[in-house]
Amino acid sequence: MQPQSVHFKRRAAAGLADAQLQSNMRRFGGRFAAARAKVVGELDDFEGTRTAAAQARDRALANLDVWIERFEREATRRGATVLFAETGAEVARLVIELCRRHGVRKVAKSKSMLSEEASLNQRLEAAGVQAVETDLGEYILQLAGEPPSHIIAPAIHKSKEEVADLFERAHGRRRTLDIPQMTREAREVLRSHFLTADMGISGGNFLIAETGSVAVVTNEGNGRMVTTLPRVHVCITGIEKVLPTLEDLALVMRLLPRSATGQSISNYVTVATGVRGPGERDGPEHMYFILVDNGRTNLVGTDMQEMLRCIRCGACMNHCPVYQTIGGHAYGWVYPGPMGSVLTPSYIGLENALDLPHAATLCGECGVVCPVKIPLPELLRKLREKQVDRGLRPRSEVLAIRAWSWLAQRPRLYAAATRVAARCLRFLGGGRRMIRHLPFGGAWTKGRDMPAPEGRTFRELYARRRADSGQ
Repeated sequence: MQPQSVHFKRRAAAGLADAQLQSNMRRFGGRFAAARAKVVGELDDFEGTRTAAAQARDRALANLDVWIERFEREATRRGATVLFAETGAEVARLVIELCRRHGVRKVAKSKSMLSEEASLNQRLEAAGVQAVETDLGEYILQLAGEPPSHIIAPAIHKSKEEVADLFERAHGRRRTLDIPQMTREAREVLRSHFLTADMGISGGNFLIAETGSVAVVTNEGNGRMVTTLPRVHVCITGIEKVLPTLEDLALVMRLLPRSATGQSISNYVTVATGVRGPGERDGPEHMYFILVDNGRTNLVGTDMQEMLRCIRCGACMNHCPVYQTIGGHAYGWVYPGPMGSVLTPSYIGLENALDLPHAATLCGECGVVCPVKIPLPELLRKLREKQVDRGLRPRSEVLAIRAWSWLAQRPRLYAAATRVAARCLRFLGGGRRMIRHLPFGGAWTKGRDMPAPEGRTFRELYARRRADSGQ
């Protein structure tokens, strides 16, 4: 997936103008947030569990090289092969090489955000390998030719009517709006792909160093089908996903499903270790791990390292008023919402995603709900500071802030200027006391009216109140 984050403003405006998208996002509303609120109380000490999970992730990141080496050693001992990729392009190259080595013509894929980073489907198709998404949401988007809009529910921006149209065109069957029938139709189509795929490709929610295992968490059975039926299994995941022990996995699993979809536990939690052993009836004959950097080491040891704790639950976007208004595609790359507003500039370069650190109200909700206590608002502010330090903000904005700073350092002049501004804004409000077009701030009033002030500054109002009270 090629980054388009530099066009955030244009893409966000298009999302706001898309009546169908707005209807679909309103339907989504805060369902995941409401579900999360119901289940977090199931834990005796939810905040204590969050703290413990954050500490576990920090311990792994503090000695990331050690735990990756341990994982490689244990995975190799159990028959798997561990490969490393520095970039998305290298991921695709390695997968294509494995396809050629094993004579693979069809790949069945479970949901993997890292394969989106690598534009893997497009590169496989160009190499003559058919790639089939088997997660229902990803399958819908593959038919539509679109990237995911959400990391947990990729097709959340689609209505059932839009999905029915896609199925009718792709499957050649009678159109239906009955959801159980639609899911059965998708299941019947995908079943043949599971049985005929030569290779299964999955992501990995976590890597467990002490056993050389990968944990895959899904709500659909496709994850297990992809990791056990094909003769070759390739797991593609980021280097930061490693956890030292199975005990650490048990800890974060208390938080992941509750934070993501409001479930006490996901339908399927698979811990895959090594290749099929003698006498075993399922599992791959060949297993490969591709551990990917793609910008992650740029965060190690920096003031942005806390972002590497992320367990990809999506809670931040489920609670973000900006995401719920504009949808995921506006962010222009793999990761939307507050997490994407930090990850994308960190991975692809701040200059390529200038607007994303500003795509937040800084209401703080994302930091409050993050299961591993990533201080997302603070990280967004740091990225904004870096933009200023590197001279990446628009010249008009810099000049405006300098002018305000100069004025603010001269109290008498500042007081006179604010008195004039308050009266001018009161005049602009007219009889309705609402400003429809704000000079030098048209973006604020483009989609809303701004209440006009009374016509006097706070200082004037405060002075009058003191005078009226005889103080």
